[in-house]
Amino acid sequence: MDPSYEQERSKTRKRFIIIGLSSIILVAAIVGTVVGVTQSKNNKSNNNEDSKVSSSVKAVCGATLYPDSCYNSLAPMVKSGNLKPQDLYRLSLQVAIGELSYASKKFLDVGVKEMNITDKRTLAAISSCQELFSLALDHLNSSLSVPNSKLLDSFHDIRTWLSSAGTYQQTCIDELESASPGLSSLASTYFQNSTEYISNSLAMITTIDDLADSNSARSLDNAQLAKDGSGKYRTISAALKAVPEKSDKRFVIYVKKGVYVENVRIEKTMWNVMIIGDGKANTIISGSLNNVDGTPTFQSATFAVFGKGFIARDVQFKNTAGPAKHQAVAMMSTADHSMFYRCTFDAYQDTLYVHSNRQFYRECDIYGTVDFIFGNSAVVIQNCNILPKKPMQGQQNTITAQGRFDPNQNTGISIQNCTIRPAGNLAGVNNFLGRPWKDYSTTVFFQNVMDKFIDPKGWLPWVGTSAPDTIFYAEFKNVGPGAVTKNRVTWKGLKLNLVDAQVKKFTVGPFIEGDKWLPSTKVTYKSGL
Repeated sequence: MDPSYEQERSKTRKRFIIIGLSSIILVAAIVGTVVGVTQSKNNKSNNNEDSKVSSSVKAVCGATLYPDSCYNSLAPMVKSGNLKPQDLYRLSLQVAIGELSYASKKFLDVGVKEMNITDKRTLAAISSCQELFSLALDHLNSSLSVPNSKLLDSFHDIRTWLSSAGTYQQTCIDELESASPGLSSLASTYFQNSTEYISNSLAMITTIDDLADSNSARSLDNAQLAKDGSGKYRTISAALKAVPEKSDKRFVIYVKKGVYVENVRIEKTMWNVMIIGDGKANTIISGSLNNVDGTPTFQSATFAVFGKGFIARDVQFKNTAGPAKHQAVAMMSTADHSMFYRCTFDAYQDTLYVHSNRQFYRECDIYGTVDFIFGNSAVVIQNCNILPKKPMQGQQNTITAQGRFDPNQNTGISIQNCTIRPAGNLAGVNNFLGRPWKDYSTTVFFQNVMDKFIDPKGWLPWVGTSAPDTIFYAEFKNVGPGAVTKNRVTWKGLKLNLVDAQVKKFTVGPFIEGDKWLPSTKVTYKSGL
């Protein structure tokens, strides 16, 4: 992330309608469209039908952040007032897919070409955007593929996919911002409609109901690799070529002791891959890509995971670029149901990119300096060691930078029962729990042990002297000298007096639905408080 990035514009808070109220409106709209439909050929009947269509669409769109764009995009397509909210949601998805497909093609084929770009960093950011558009369309199409009869069963999956689709698009704009602010501004213009349409679809599915389900299967060891040639493969990338596409069975790769200098990608078609090492001090995967040398943040990860159901255990992921190279990611996961156990993540700025979808980290060591746990996933980090280390001169350490930009997204960083202490001498360095990357940044620290090196103010603004009122930051039942809250910042969005029931929703069970998919990993975890 570029620290100079300005916070996106404030969203209209009043439009985040309470789910219960919007549900009542939806029911009333449906009843109004069903009762009184008669067979009539006169103009009055046609006018009544048009009125019912308008009322039905307006009622559904009233639950979105962008009711005008919602209504204007859907009303021309709706010919009957008898459509259910599920049908309007499906139409909204179709509109979003069409708009993103059109806007991405126009941006790349017209906008970018007309600027005659030759700068290496900007071209790399554009390359990131191409991949991100593909990922966003994949998630939108996955959401559309769920039939109405399965929407309730797949509710949390769909909500996650739509949250991630929006995040992919926003990441493109963020990547361009650090390379070419002018091009980033152009992209924001091109993708304004698709951003709003994805948000509208997310709001609609949020109002329908909540329940979801997803499971994976597993098997045993499939591949071994070693630096000394004692395994079948010498590199992880070579072993990954044996992974079947979109398999429901677990594909296990055992990586023997050694330092593997390579940049690894678990592609989106590589489902249920598991990497097992000989211990986080023994099996090390290392890279050095970084922003200063021209690699966008999204592409800088030593190890990048896109395929769902990924597991890593007993491995160290490292980016050796150093603090002067700024953004340099050790691990990036954009994979749903990704889980990391007894791993180490070691870099400086932007160490752990918890980009999107549902993730879980247990008994890991996380080292870094600036924004070193960041992204817009729904993630629980549990029983880990969080270890800020010495940054560049003049820098301040910030542990988290959460990227939620839409209040309907089900994302946030949840840090539970961890130990937060310095890695070495941090005398003269200001250390903060985090700063809000986006307007609805959501981060909760609870039941942790905090050493005294944490600045008494606790939190740092992204820009200026305060934070948006729309953020949700919380501290709950932490202990240690760094957990004292009497001198914390007085932001409206910082909650210091929550009760158990309010914090519980950020635990493994409800927040990432861990009880449904973590048992298959055979890793110990705590479901609640």
